[in-house]
Parts: sequence; C-alpha cells; structure tokens
Amino acid sequence: MAGTTAAAPMDIDAAAVRPATKGKATLSAAAAVKSSPWVEKYRPQSLADVAAHRDIVDTIDRLTDENRLPHLLLYGPPGTGKTSTILAVARKIYGSQYGNMILELNASDERGIGVVRQQIQDFASAHSLSFGAKPAVKLVLLDEADAMTKDAQFALRRVIEKYTRSTRFALICNHVNKIIPALQSRCTRFRFAPLDGTNVSERLQHVIKSEGLDVDKGGLTALVRLSNGDMRKALNILQSTHMASSQITEEAVYLCTGNPMPKDIEQIASWLLNEPFSTSFKYISDTKMRKGLALIDIIREVTMFVFKINMPSNVRVKLINDLADIEYVVSILLKFNFNQSCHRLDIFC
Repeated sequence: MAGTTAAAPMDIDAAAVRPATKGKATLSAAAAVKSSPWVEKYRPQSLADVAAHRDIVDTIDRLTDENRLPHLLLYGPPGTGKTSTILAVARKIYGSQYGNMILELNASDERGIGVVRQQIQDFASAHSLSFGAKPAVKLVLLDEADAMTKDAQFALRRVIEKYTRSTRFALICNHVNKIIPALQSRCTRFRFAPLDGTNVSERLQHVIKSEGLDVDKGGLTALVRLSNGDMRKALNILQSTHMASSQITEEAVYLCTGNPMPKDIEQIASWLLNEPFSTSFKYISDTKMRKGLALIDIIREVTMFVFKINMPSNVRVKLINDLADIEYVVSILLKFNFNQSCHRLDIFC
C-alpha cells in the first residue's frame, strides 16, 4: 500500500441507500444468478464477503464510513479480488441507486482518448439526481486501466482534477508500471497480492457446500495448487471438473486441466536424474504422448520440483539455469511454428 493523496469529504446521499425492491424483478434476477458461471454467482456482494486482503478491505471500508473515499488505484495479479472489492464498495455506498451512480468501463476494450473526452467526461460533468440535502458523489470504475493509451491517461489526469468534488475514480490494473506517474500520484494505491492457499481453500469449501459437490481432500488440494492464488481460476477449474466428473478427485482435476500430475513429474524427474539420456528421453516422450501433456508444462513443473529435492546449492542453480534455457528455446520454437502456420493459412486463403 503506497501513499495516500488528500481527498475532499465525500458526500453520500442517505436517501440513495435503500433496500432493493421485491417482486418479479427479484425472482428473475435470482434465476439469472442460478444459471450464471460460478465466478459471477459467488462474486462477493459486500466487503465482508471478500476472501482475503482484510487490511486493505478494512481501510477502504473505514474511508467509506468516514465519507472520505479518495481516488483508488488497485493493482495486482488477476483473480485477487480487485474488481470485487470496488464493486462491493459501490453497493455499500449507493444501494438501489447503484446502476445510476457508477460508470463501469473495461479500458482494454475502450482505451482511446475519445472515451475519456466523451463517456467519462460527460458522466463526471453531469449533475447527479439526489433527494437528500447534498448531491451524491458518482464513481467511475476503469477496469484494466493499464491497457489505456498514454494519451488517454494524460487526458484522464485532467478530468480527475476537474471533477474531484463530484466524482471518484477507481483504476484497476495488473501492471502498475504501465500507469503514468501523474495518475499514480493522484490515487491511493493498494496492491492485491496472490491469495494465500488457506483463503482459496476456505472460499472453495463454501462453494462446494453450497453446490453440494463431492470433492475429496486430494481434489481440493489440487484445486488450490493449480489456482496459484487466483480465485477466479480456482472456481473455473472447479466448475469445469464438476461438469466432466461427478466426483472431484485429484486425478479428475488434473485430467480436466491437462496439467501433469505430481506423481508423473516425480517420475520424470527420477528418470532425468538417474537414467541415461536416451532412456529418459524415450520414457518421457512415451508419457507425454500417452497422457497428452504439453512439453512446456512438463518443463515448468519439473523446475518447481527441483526446489523440493535435497541437493547441493550449486547443482540446484545449474539445473534451474539449464531448465530456464530449455523453456526459452521451446517458447521461441512454438512461436516460430505458430507464425509459420499462420503464414501458410494466409497463402491458402
């Protein structure tokens, strides 16, 4: 979490925060949620539901309660709760007026200077309807802001300054270094690190219980391991595996994702360390063809497995360097073959 820029008091319309109306609209919304992907179905609806980063969530919650929410810059890897957090903040502030008081844009689709000058500036400059004593402050949410062009970011800098009294801006990105310093200095920055395995496991258990799934301990461990701290990825793997198999086991998870199983990686590492080159090459090629594994996945998993083996440090460093060189060469060859295939398709077309 970086430094905080000063922000004017944020006036929230008390009348705007009202419970949602009940009736047919609520029923249709419930039906839509039931048929939606689990990533959306189990997206946190309030700050209390956010799986991790309690220090960040509590700080934003306190700023909201004190009506002093600044411009925000949330950055970090995908699936760590950035968008869910700011959407939960918006629901808390606006309640039933949520749809009227927030402008949500995916900057990777609409990232030019024209969007800043038209959509964002028009929304920020428009007076908000309010039945309270003071007008409510609007919220502009720019997801994947690191995909915005430099010209658009410079234009946004001036818009943020001009409409601070009536609008708050929340920028979400994966790579903060792609946001110009002028924008970073105008926002309070929060870094969302990859989720801890405990947080991912707890959230998955909640989904498993809600859906009534049959998941054994090995399957849950595999889900947490393959997610790499990405909650969105974990839920997608869980739902995909459930669609392919009634019982979610470790083998079912790895078969669904196409990743090599830990026992296969352990066997491959044993061949590489103990067998002659020709023999280990034959065994690995047979395993790769029989189980449909990608060579790049095998290399990456063997690299991680090397860290678990008890060996001298200089030997470990040598193996890691050699595996990194192999991965680089394989990635270059894959890219070259892909470009060659595209070139052939262009000739035939």
